[in-house]
Amino acid sequence: MKNQQIHQQELKISELEKIAEKNVYLEEKLQVLQQQNEDLREQIDKNVAVSRQLSEENANLQVHVEMESKEKKRLSRTNEELLWRLQTGELSPHMTPSSSPIHRPASGPGSPARPHSYHQ
Repeated sequence: MKNQQIHQQELKISELEKIAEKNVYLEEKLQVLQQQNEDLREQIDKNVAVSRQLSEENANLQVHVEMESKEKKRLSRTNEELLWRLQTGELSPHMTPSSSPIHRPASGPGSPARPHSYHQ
């Protein structure tokens, strides 16, 4: 009977040792997973920061594209007006840039020549 009790206690000890080993393994696994989780959180934070920066840059680029588009339209209108003036004879092709109506000096002999702009 004592042998049987000893045998049962040895089995319990063996089971407890296996459980203890499993606990150690699971604790190590938990530490690894917690570290991976922390690393992923850091990556998420970095990605959010990069995403915000890219969004700001995108907004700035959209503003720049809009400004460029407006400037292109303005230059196109100016070009069309100059072509029309050439075709109607209002602007002679032999005129020098400084004598063209677009580049006429402002009133007064001492004032510098200023290009005329057409903003619509």
